[in-house]
Amino acid sequence: MQNRLELIWNEFHKELDGFIFSHIKDREITNDILQDIFIKIQNNVGALKDETKLSSWIYQIARNAINDYFRKLKPHFELNDYDSIDEEKIVDNGELEKCLKPFINQLDDKYKEAIILTEFNGLTQKQLAQKLNISYSGAKSRVQRAKGYLKNLFTDCCTIQSDKYGNIVDYEQKKNCNKCCN
Repeated sequence: MQNRLELIWNEFHKELDGFIFSHIKDREITNDILQDIFIKIQNNVGALKDETKLSSWIYQIARNAINDYFRKLKPHFELNDYDSIDEEKIVDNGELEKCLKPFINQLDDKYKEAIILTEFNGLTQKQLAQKLNISYSGAKSRVQRAKGYLKNLFTDCCTIQSDKYGNIVDYEQKKNCNKCCN
């Protein structure tokens, strides 16, 4: 087992280091995440059934670790405190964000709860499933639907231009919209 882990380390640690650093841009945090990834590999490599999927399995662990890192950076708000949050504390990217709170408040309670717990309180979808006592696929579906409903509310109110990664690069409020961004 130890020999196998050394082989995995020798084969993947430089590539993973570069992969992580390309997302994080901080050497110390990259090293911490890399160590966490290899701890997960060490603890779970025995469960890997198909050796041909080793590389994709390792990179999935890396992507999850990077996502977890960024999720922890997001501001944390309690669900019951959400109504008292100032929009400026949620995001700081411009006028469009002023629509976020009113639009979230328009969602059905179950979607509102899912989006707040995952996007603002930093819960993973698995943690959401456990907290709400629903299946993991049910939690994933609920979060995706909530995001879809929010997207529809935004596109009903604004013409939005995004880059190939889905990042908003420009928007213009539609003349007939008076729901939020004024």
